[in-house]
Amino acid sequence: MNQFDVSTFRQHFPLLSNRVNNLPLVYFDNGATTQKPNIVIDTESEVYQQYNANVHRASHALSAKATLAFEQARAKVQRFIQAEYLEEIIWTSGTTGGINLIAQSWGQKNLKTGDEILLSHAEHHANIVPWQMIAEKTGAIIKVLPLDASGLIDENGLAGYFNEKTKVVSFSHISNVIGKVNPVKKIITLAKKYKAITVIDGAQACAHLPLNMQTLDCDFYVFSAHKMFGPTGVGVLYGRRDLLTAMPPYQGGGEMIKKVSFLGTSFNQLPFKFEAGTPNYAGVIAFSASIEFINSFSLAELAKYENLLTTYCYEKLKNIKAVKFVVEEKPDIGVLSFTVSDSHNYDIASGLDAYGIAIRSGHHCAMPLMDYLQLSGCIRVSLAAYNTYAEVDFFIDKLTLLIDGNVDEVIVEPPRREESANSTNELAMIEQFSLLKGWDSRHREIMILGKSLARMDKDLRNNTSLIAGCESHAWLLGTKNAQGKFYFSCDSDAKVIRGLLVIILAAFQQQSAAQILAFDDQSYFSKLGLSQHLSPSRSNGVKAIVDKIKTLASQH
Repeated sequence: MNQFDVSTFRQHFPLLSNRVNNLPLVYFDNGATTQKPNIVIDTESEVYQQYNANVHRASHALSAKATLAFEQARAKVQRFIQAEYLEEIIWTSGTTGGINLIAQSWGQKNLKTGDEILLSHAEHHANIVPWQMIAEKTGAIIKVLPLDASGLIDENGLAGYFNEKTKVVSFSHISNVIGKVNPVKKIITLAKKYKAITVIDGAQACAHLPLNMQTLDCDFYVFSAHKMFGPTGVGVLYGRRDLLTAMPPYQGGGEMIKKVSFLGTSFNQLPFKFEAGTPNYAGVIAFSASIEFINSFSLAELAKYENLLTTYCYEKLKNIKAVKFVVEEKPDIGVLSFTVSDSHNYDIASGLDAYGIAIRSGHHCAMPLMDYLQLSGCIRVSLAAYNTYAEVDFFIDKLTLLIDGNVDEVIVEPPRREESANSTNELAMIEQFSLLKGWDSRHREIMILGKSLARMDKDLRNNTSLIAGCESHAWLLGTKNAQGKFYFSCDSDAKVIRGLLVIILAAFQQQSAAQILAFDDQSYFSKLGLSQHLSPSRSNGVKAIVDKIKTLASQH
């Protein structure tokens, strides 16, 4: 096999040639989802165009072809993770679906009052909430494993958490924030000593590490196709055959049955017992193509390149004084999480977005970890094998400019309208933004507007005024005068959110309830060229702010 060449590899991913805000896209959010190569896109399209038919349910030629491809995909996954038996591969909707299946099926049958479930502080919400739900149903107790200074599950104090009541140990192979390989074998060995089952969240590991279920010797392993260049909505649950056989079905419906009558129902054999209803067969077959794609380049070669790129990015970030990594030492995969002194995470993320750089900020579906690290959130750069050294250099350059406050050096000052008595109203705001060309200029204007927003008194920034659904803290209070007009005061930790608040208030300040409720915020943000900020994304929360204003107006 030829030595890995990133230029050749990138050519397989059509989205990477896109431009964002009139700049080349730099996609550094691979921990959330990876981009898809042409072979995956084409395969899914081919299913719908050439042999779209429900699997396992008909005797005609289309169904036979679809069923064959569907089951061949299962065999391909079995080989990819080196499971012993084909029926140990269960299709799910993703990692989250797999964990819920285990918790509800195995947990409902086997857990009882006083039993203990071990998790760690570094788990994704998908590996916490399902266990909380089943613990509430069964009376089981959740205990939390500590982390060491490098963010790994602490091996030194591990044994003290195990006892005869320990029934489940569920943890991430690699945390989506920490990016380091946990001491998997030691945990599995301890769990076996106490006859507890092990459940491993492999969402971040599946695209980076070779997997061998027989040597790993865990009881369950779950991962998602979309983290490894495959389609969304497809996941894999690996489970030991004896455990899966003993578990009751998780959902009822077609395919998971052997015989149905009103006198009683018998269930299908593995793996179909856990695959109720029409599966995402087009996605599963496309996932098979993504495995072929990875194998054609060699997972080892991809990992080698990613490791070199990760080291390069880590060293570059380490040289920036304001950057503070959330834990010690370089990560094992390209997941680099950090904060920037005296800057809000969302301000950095939105500033980088103005340059076409896609990174992630916030709690990363790991709120307990943020609490443990005493952080409100962090910035995450997550790399894949199609990323380049040039992209890292571009990112570091723009991050440095944002930290140093030298944005003016690279953004041309747009013409600004003269201030007037009504310069804060809706029409004036639209006119002001109409003079701006390009997303970078709009972003800079938002930051300038943010400086004009008077800060709320700290005592008023409380749970009453806190806006639910805005990941970067924002607060809003509203009062109505004798004439029925509303006045709103608001604030945020993030400078860019303060700027967006100014834009929002330009439309809603000193308006009646009827005017506020009738206002077309979608049209307003579209005219401003800021429609993306009105998306329901939890990170910016602009929609949540608008919704709170309209709720306050509707209550008066």
